[in-house]
Amino acid sequence: MKITVLFANLLLIATVSFTACKKDNDGTLHAAFAEFDEDNFDISIDGDEVVIVSNGLPNHTSPYWSSSHALFVAPTVTTYDEMAPGNIDDFNGEYTLTVPVNPEKASNSSTTGLGAIGMAISGSMIYNDEEGPNVPLDDAVGSLDYTAAHTGPQSYHYHLETKAWSNDDENLIGIIADGFFLYGRKCNATGTYPSDLDVSGGHTSTTQHATEAEYHYHIQNELYLNAYYILFPGNYQGTPNAIQ
Repeated sequence: MKITVLFANLLLIATVSFTACKKDNDGTLHAAFAEFDEDNFDISIDGDEVVIVSNGLPNHTSPYWSSSHALFVAPTVTTYDEMAPGNIDDFNGEYTLTVPVNPEKASNSSTTGLGAIGMAISGSMIYNDEEGPNVPLDDAVGSLDYTAAHTGPQSYHYHLETKAWSNDDENLIGIIADGFFLYGRKCNATGTYPSDLDVSGGHTSTTQHATEAEYHYHIQNELYLNAYYILFPGNYQGTPNAIQ
């Protein structure tokens, strides 16, 4: 009788422990979020969603900081005459993106719009390959700094390969508004350029942040204007959420 009761109690403890452990695992952020700058982001889980809040500021140098700022550097690939108006530190606000903990591909893709379509790990936003309504990015390339970003109506943002921390490599760039992560031109699973990307630069494989294969995007290894690599020129393959 005592053995039966003891076994029942042990089974109950094991069941409770497993349930608690399972709940903790379900509430764990994806390992990729560890690379998002902790000074510029507040990232948390709310039920089955991840809430990502950014102050919109980058964690690297740029000529778009005010000249008195510690991260200011003189322009190199652009010039003062070509630079867009405004400074990074003029922005005083935040951006919020809420995505599923486990994003899934949608039955149909959807086009990106103007404004923020993703968040970079630095703290600033990711934009697509358009400068404005019916205005191609070609018209604004001259204003981009060394890491392919400039200021705009809302804040500092990236259009092309972010050379401040990623240049022809597998580094994490950030997260797109449908919840899928965006990586550099190379794939961690193979160590070279992926050959199985879909029209949005996505495929399913392991990454440096996931031992199980998962869908994610890459900067496509296709030249733009014979000199640049666009961060995200395709459609969302998941269901996009507004970045507000």
